[in-house]
Amino acid sequence: MLDRRSFLSTATLGVLASAFAPRIAFARAATAKRFVFVIQRGAADGLGVIGAIGDPAFAGLRGDLAADFATGTKLDAMFALHPAMVASAGLYKQGQALFAHAIASPYRDRSHFDGQNVLETGGVSAYQVRDGWLNRLLTLLPADQARAIAVAATVPMALRGRREVSSYAPSNLPDASDDLLQRVAMLYQGDQQLHALWSEAMSTRALTSDLAQNDGRSAAATGALAARLLKPDDGARIAMIETGGWDTHTGQRGRLAAQLKGLDGMIAALQTGLGPLWADTMVLVATEFGRTVAVNGTGGTDHGTGTAAMLFGGAVKGGRVVSDWPGLSPAALYEARDLKPTMQLDAFIGGAVSSHFGVEPARAMAALFPASAKNVAIGRLVRV
Repeated sequence: MLDRRSFLSTATLGVLASAFAPRIAFARAATAKRFVFVIQRGAADGLGVIGAIGDPAFAGLRGDLAADFATGTKLDAMFALHPAMVASAGLYKQGQALFAHAIASPYRDRSHFDGQNVLETGGVSAYQVRDGWLNRLLTLLPADQARAIAVAATVPMALRGRREVSSYAPSNLPDASDDLLQRVAMLYQGDQQLHALWSEAMSTRALTSDLAQNDGRSAAATGALAARLLKPDDGARIAMIETGGWDTHTGQRGRLAAQLKGLDGMIAALQTGLGPLWADTMVLVATEFGRTVAVNGTGGTDHGTGTAAMLFGGAVKGGRVVSDWPGLSPAALYEARDLKPTMQLDAFIGGAVSSHFGVEPARAMAALFPASAKNVAIGRLVRV
């Protein structure tokens, strides 16, 4: 783990292998480098992924959720990795995984959709920016080869923008199922209470597709597919994988373990599928915000603030947890309930992407996160 002060000072297309696999989007760029953005929709619990076992308040606040870390991989004196992430632990030991803790986007409220919009657009407030930072990344690469395609019913916000992106939408459900949903919505149209409840359910439907499907096999298949799209010389260079199921309000212990097993399998499948190209690959895993430090009455956690982000790949200067750890004492918590964010996710992403693609950091920050351009991109995230 970086010391608090030293850290601050260094500042071809095919059918999806599974009907329930998360959606993928990819882009082509004139570079040997590969970059994958895995978004965790639903607000992943950073303390449940990387436990602060060295913090004296951790075990008491987390209760049952702290128990799994007894068998997890100890990363350093402060942090341990959830035991479901076996392949990721191996990458960490090889110096190919880096974890950032107590990190957050500029968003400070607790709406999934607003938070995801901020994460994907690179703005400082929801719906302030109309295109995505991943689409803007394409403008930093040669225009004649920066082509993108989304394998999804709609193009994810992070890939929307002035760079043209095509879409490919395999059907996850029969047409009749979607038709039935529409008919029910019409049926409830005249009932104010039922219509509001149905609309809320449909709004959160996108969050229900998770990595635990089929014991993680769907997630691994998605990782393998992404690797096949990235591997050819004339194939993609940038990919985006959407994942859901991270909204663990109840029964978190078992649900999060299953999610992390799926994520771990996806990362392992990417590494295996890319083979030697893994050496020039970076995988970013990030979520819209974290979850509460304390456990609620149903064995879950509620919407929070600070969380964790992850980098994987042969291009990553890993084997480290980077954190300006704020502590978990009552006085240290954000709004007396959440992990306090002490690291800017924008600066973390900007530093990772600029170093990976050889773009001047200030230029990358200005293009990807214009409202946060004054923030200094975090360095030393990539092997040199």
